[in-house]
This record gives sequence, structure tokens and C-alpha cells, in this order.
Amino acid sequence: MTDEQAVTTAELAPAVFEALLDRVSLAVPDGHWSSTELPSGIRLVAVEAGSGPVEVRLSVPLGDAAGYWHPQGGWRRTLPADWEGRARVSLVDALATGCLFDHSGATLLTFAAADPVPEVQLRFGVSEETDSYVVHLLLPPSADGHRLLFVPRSRTVATAMRRLREWYAAGTTPMPVPEGARTPVYSTWYAFNQQVDAGSVETEAALAARLGFGALILDDGWQLGGRGRGYAGCGDWRPDPAKFPDLAAHVARVQADGLRYLLWVAPLLVGPKADCWPDWEPTVAAGVPGAYVLDPRRPEVRRHVVGLCASLVREFGVDGLKLDFLDEAMVHAGDGGPDVGRAMTVLLAELRAELELIRPGLLLELRQPYTGPGMAAFGNMLRSFDCPADSAANRVRTVDTSFLAVGGAVHSDMLLWAPEAPVQSAARQLIGALHSVPQVSVRLSLLPEEHRAAVAFWLGQWRRLRATLLDGEVEPGRPDELYPVVEAVGAGVRLLSVHAAQVVPVALTRFQELVLVNGSAVDRVVIEVAGPGGSAELTVHGPTGRIIERSRLPLPPGLHTLPVPRSGLATLTGLEGTA
Repeated sequence: MTDEQAVTTAELAPAVFEALLDRVSLAVPDGHWSSTELPSGIRLVAVEAGSGPVEVRLSVPLGDAAGYWHPQGGWRRTLPADWEGRARVSLVDALATGCLFDHSGATLLTFAAADPVPEVQLRFGVSEETDSYVVHLLLPPSADGHRLLFVPRSRTVATAMRRLREWYAAGTTPMPVPEGARTPVYSTWYAFNQQVDAGSVETEAALAARLGFGALILDDGWQLGGRGRGYAGCGDWRPDPAKFPDLAAHVARVQADGLRYLLWVAPLLVGPKADCWPDWEPTVAAGVPGAYVLDPRRPEVRRHVVGLCASLVREFGVDGLKLDFLDEAMVHAGDGGPDVGRAMTVLLAELRAELELIRPGLLLELRQPYTGPGMAAFGNMLRSFDCPADSAANRVRTVDTSFLAVGGAVHSDMLLWAPEAPVQSAARQLIGALHSVPQVSVRLSLLPEEHRAAVAFWLGQWRRLRATLLDGEVEPGRPDELYPVVEAVGAGVRLLSVHAAQVVPVALTRFQELVLVNGSAVDRVVIEVAGPGGSAELTVHGPTGRIIERSRLPLPPGLHTLPVPRSGLATLTGLEGTA
């Protein structure tokens, strides 16, 4: 019985498991394996087999297991049964990795494929028959064998994933990350959808520059056929003259405001309404609504994509591209042809090389799920998946993206809120994106002044704390709890964004500044000061930045309730411990 035919893993032919590390056991039914401990403590397992696909089985006793994190998990972060846990991954669709953790947050199993490119099938979950958690990987044929990475038991999931990132980074040369990739972005998508035009975008761009944005993305709708919520008109990628009669001049005017300019393009999509449709129809496969997907394994497709993107950058003078729907290439996977991930590696390497010849300091945005370590060389803005108006999802997805991000700057999905909403709602959206580069997509010109003040304040705080937020060490807690308190430490600052009414432990003497961000629904933050306690200068800001309290605060050991309003911020400086 094959793995696909078996309802549970217990129905498969038995295999001989051997101890690997901690309580993890490993079996390769039709091959053999060897293990090497690296200087970092990571265990590198080499798997050898015949000329066909290779199956690797992992097993861990359940113990106090609480949840399982993997890049395609979405909102399912608890323990699936092995009859339901499935994933298929590739270079442009996540990574063959997973992390089993217990109720203390410590890891029981952390693994990843050393090569992030090939297509891999995974099966995972609780085995009801063996009281264990199992992971089965089906790896493609390879003359060079396969390598898997295993991280020993770690204090948290974030700690384990950090060690994996460090391993990938040591063997990767990421695409350079210029200043433009690390600055707040104004996007047209949620603000305009496809109803964009040069004049309206320039109005928003001027406001965005004054509020602290550094880049603008012109999203779907700029091109001919960019009407209606489908993609049947994609493929020709020429400006709609009714909306942008002179796109290059428009781009130059926005850049004159001090903003870098990126253009949205989905270079693998082609629809029946495009003029080029007859040229590609025989080789495409069905993809997103209304459109079909070019096959990157074909050399003529790769030449087309590179030439198309190069012409957009050269002709219109943009600083970069937002590359959308690259994961749709996977519709061609599993057809018996060459590996789609390998083909995308060739395509993206050629694309980057050509574009960098045209535009030094090139910006390329990639979007979750194609933001893993294998994509480090091909993009420097790593955006989390769409979650309009959902601050909790933005928090969770940006943290998830950061777990596997090597090199590039992690970006939020575009922030959206209603102009008539309370200012706390607007600030909450910005707080949800705090641990990433924020992208915002609302009509700034239609916002009440109070909302614009909140945008300016939070973008200003984000810029002030950027080194801590983007480059510091982040600890978000358990994935199944959706990261209610996210900590970032770096540059002498400890920042805690609090998204639930719970006690936050703090120590006063380890940092020059302690920042508390209230993303919860209550008008307070409760901290627990570890001994010996001390005192600090407290400054409390409301959602718009207005200072509502400033005082010297004694902080003996124990619980303290700070009057931080919802969507507000408090700083503790001049920290002094007691003897």
C-alpha cells in the first residue's frame, strides 16, 4: 500500500526506526542514512537511495505536544491527525520544514530540507495507533541524494527557526537590501482596487511622502485589461492610456516627491482577452480566476518573462517590481516533467541579473508563500499574504514569514481600515504590522485628520525603532496562541507589543529603553517587574501620539498596571535598578 492509499500511516509497510537526536527517530524504508553533528549543534542527515523517489519517516513520542507549525499551516497550529496532515512544497510554495512544540513552548522536533528548491510531498500528524507524532517526506529522485536538517530541542519555536535561518544564511548570498526595501510603503491596491489613474495616485503619493512613507506600489489596474476582479486580460502588460497616458512621466513625478516606485506585474499569467493569448494557449495550465499560467520549464517562457520585466523597468523608469502569483507555477507540478522549482530558480536568476543591469538598487517584492530561504537571492521585499483589515492576521503572518526569511525585509500585507472608524482602529492596524515593514493602502486624502496624525506618529515610531524591529531578536511565543505578546530586542531597546489582556514580565536593568505597545482591547498594560525592581521615566502616548502622562515611576518587584490606552504606547527610559 502506498502512502497516498493508506488512510493512516500505521497501515504502511513497517520500517526500522533508529534514534536520531532527543526523542526523534528516523527510518528510510528503501535506502540508508547517516548523521553528522555540525559545529552549530544542528544535525545534518544525508539520505541515499536508488534511482526513484525517497521516503523518509520521522517519529516522536507525543509527550506533552501542543501544536505543529509549518509554512502552509495557516490557522491550523494545533495537532492534526496523520490522516489529514498533507503538504506539497517547492521553491515558490513554502519549504519542507516543520516544528512540533509542547505546552511550555519548547520544541520536540524541528526539521527542514537542506535544499529548498525541489518539490516535496509531506504527510504529518498524530498517529492514533502508535501514540506518536509522525512526519513522512517523499523526496524526488536525486543522483546526489538528499540532506535534512534537524535542530536539537530548543526553548521556543522562534529559537529553533533562528538556528535554521542561520544555517541557510551561511550558504546563501541574498539579494542586496537597499534602503528602499526597509521603508514604509504606500500601495494602491485596497485604496483603489483597479480604479487607479495618474492624478489620483499622485495626490496620494504627495500625502504619503509627508506622512513618512518611502515607497509606492502601483498595483493591479494600471494595465490594459485591468478591469474586473479576474485576470482574463493579463498578458500584454501595456499601460491603459485612459488611466496613465504617460506612465513614465507619472512615475517621475511620484519619484520627485521622494518616493521609490514599484509596478505590479504577474508575469506568468496570461488570459484569453490578451492579444498574446494565441501565442501561449497551447502550453498553459488553468490557474487563478480568468487566467492561465505559463510553464517556466519552457525556455521561451523564461525569455518572455525576463524580456517583459526588463522592458517595464527600462521604459517606465520604475525602481522595482511587485512580482505576483509566482506560486501559480506549481499548477505544472506533478505532470511527469522536470521539477518546477528548478526551472523557477533558472528563471529568477536570469531575471534578477537582467534587471540589475538596468536599475542599480533594484527592489523586488515577493509574496508569501514564496518567501523562504530558497528565494533569498531573488527578492528583497518579502510580503505576507493578503489579509485586508485583519490586524491579527497581519501580526501572525509577518511573524511566520520572518521565521524563514533570509536576507530580505519582511513586509506586512497592505493595511486597510474605514475612514469612519475610531482612531484606535486605524492605529491597531499599524500595530499589527509593527514587527515588519508596514504597507498601507487607504485613501490618505479621505482620512480624518486624527487618522493621519496616527499614521504619522506610528510610522515615526516605527522608523525610530526600525533597527530593533527588523534586525533585533524576536520572540513571539507559541504559534498556536497566535503570538499575543511579541518581543523584539536589539540596539539597547526591548520592545513588547501586547495584543491580549495578560501580564507581561519585564526586567528593568538590561536595556536603555523599554517600549510597551498596547494592541489589546483594554486601556492598560500590566507588567510584572522582576527583582530587584527600580524606577524609570514613564511617557505614555495615545493613538495619535499625544502625550497623556509623563512621570518618574517607582517600580518595585511585582505587578504594576500602567495607564496605556488601547492603541497607545509607553516608553520607560532612565531605567534604574535598586541595590
